[in-house]
Amino acid sequence: MNGLIAQIEKGKPFFEKLSRNIYLRAIRDGFIASMPVILFSSLFLLITFVPNIFGFEWSQNVVDALMKPYNYTMGIVALLVAGTTAKSLTDSFNRRLESTNQINYLSTMLAAITGFLILASDAIENGFASGFLGTKGLLAAFVSAFIVVNIYNVCVKNNVSIRMPEEVPPNISQVFKDLIPFTLSLLTIYAIDIIVRHFVGTSVAEAIGTLLGPLFTAADGYLGITIIFGAFAFFWFVGIHGPSIVEPAIAAITYANVEANFQLLQSGAHADKIITSGTQMFIVTMGGTGATLVVPFMFMWLTKSKRNKAIGRASVVPTFFGVNEPILFGAPLVLNPVFFIPFVSAPIVNVWIFKAFVDILGMNSFSVNLPWTTPGPIGIIMGTGFGFWSIILAVTLIVVDVLIYYPFLKVYDQQILEEERTGKSSNALKEKVAENFNTEKADAILAKADTIEPQVITEQTNVLVLCAGGGTSGLLANALNKAAEEYGTPVKAAAGSYGAHREILSQYQLVILAPQVVSNYDDMKLETDKLGIKLAKTEGAQYIRLTRDGQGALAFVKAQMENN
Repeated sequence: MNGLIAQIEKGKPFFEKLSRNIYLRAIRDGFIASMPVILFSSLFLLITFVPNIFGFEWSQNVVDALMKPYNYTMGIVALLVAGTTAKSLTDSFNRRLESTNQINYLSTMLAAITGFLILASDAIENGFASGFLGTKGLLAAFVSAFIVVNIYNVCVKNNVSIRMPEEVPPNISQVFKDLIPFTLSLLTIYAIDIIVRHFVGTSVAEAIGTLLGPLFTAADGYLGITIIFGAFAFFWFVGIHGPSIVEPAIAAITYANVEANFQLLQSGAHADKIITSGTQMFIVTMGGTGATLVVPFMFMWLTKSKRNKAIGRASVVPTFFGVNEPILFGAPLVLNPVFFIPFVSAPIVNVWIFKAFVDILGMNSFSVNLPWTTPGPIGIIMGTGFGFWSIILAVTLIVVDVLIYYPFLKVYDQQILEEERTGKSSNALKEKVAENFNTEKADAILAKADTIEPQVITEQTNVLVLCAGGGTSGLLANALNKAAEEYGTPVKAAAGSYGAHREILSQYQLVILAPQVVSNYDDMKLETDKLGIKLAKTEGAQYIRLTRDGQGALAFVKAQMENN
């Protein structure tokens, strides 16, 4: 098993580079920025149709009124994502450009939205888009954003613009500076639209859906879901944030399938699309990557080691809400050969069981988008319409995951018990985690935590902690705020998600990256250096220690602010 993991780790640099791809990141960040719209729309679905389950139905007038907010949010989500994706990609290009010669993200957003309307419009004689403004048009939205931002990048880098006299106000000059790239972008997109309509006879959005339809159908099969969802855990196990690679590749289909399932339910049919956002969050990663919802409870109740019991108690609450870094790095599960098989296989078995429930037992799949912090079993029941089979499924997955993890947990518990009995703790695994998660700096700082008084921080210090979704970062931000209040230290911390931080970055003096986004360090440093902001890595088990030790966390902040 150690040999297998060693072989896997050889490919880590490639996958880390892939996870930092600016186009994949733009898709991911574009969706993150649009999540308030998606979640807001889901509220109206729940209000409108959940009462039907209990025998109460709204009148048609009430249904129409309740669905109006949904239709004008989720119904135009591709239009919005075209803009947010363009904004994210623009930010990536701007990090590489001179600060005095930047791409105007407002202009690229407008161009991407306009370009998307061209790509998604109905037949030319009808003159406007309808059916592809929602989730069906997401792929066309990405195409529009990518074309627009690349054309703007070429124009800005080569100063292809209309120059105005210095006397002209900057806001007016910017309009003329953007005119050429805006025009070239839309003419290029329009040319693509004309060519596709001539040879295919449909809009670009519809053509993309038709072309990729067989691939999406295959992805919904057992082999497809095994590869897609197994990759989440596989990458995380070796220290790479799997969702950064996998999520952008399937984002369009997951949200389109939620919408498709909803439409199937409305027509009285069976909602049978498997690959959805709910499947990912509440089936595959129930309790976090590796389907770890049951693991802290098992550590707490089924182990004999004092250390394992303590780790279980400390990890139960955050893992229940999908934040499983305490158990991932506290045990640790990642890079631990004992847990490789259950960590990768539990998510796969979960989605197999879910597909069987849908295909064989007739259970409806997910038709509502819910916040990822919704506890797994609750997310399953709510997201699939409060059906009888959803309750049975939630219980089944819990039992199956316990059975998968149990034999490996017992082996690991025996190892830790032996270490506790002999008083000899092996540092090999700790060193391996540190090697992959770059924990040396945090180790050194934590070693000095007891000798540093938090009160010596005398100037107001605002700290921004970033992770992938804003959950893990909240653990450290809360620990810092609590300790700052306890010690009377002028430190204020906030949690955020990487990609949604750029508009507020200037308000902070220190940015701390959580484990999932450490691969973005170099890109982030380009942003923080321009603003004179300190940037720190806090990774691996040491990150979890900081979330539990407020004084140590303040000491870490002090050390980073003093670091030249």
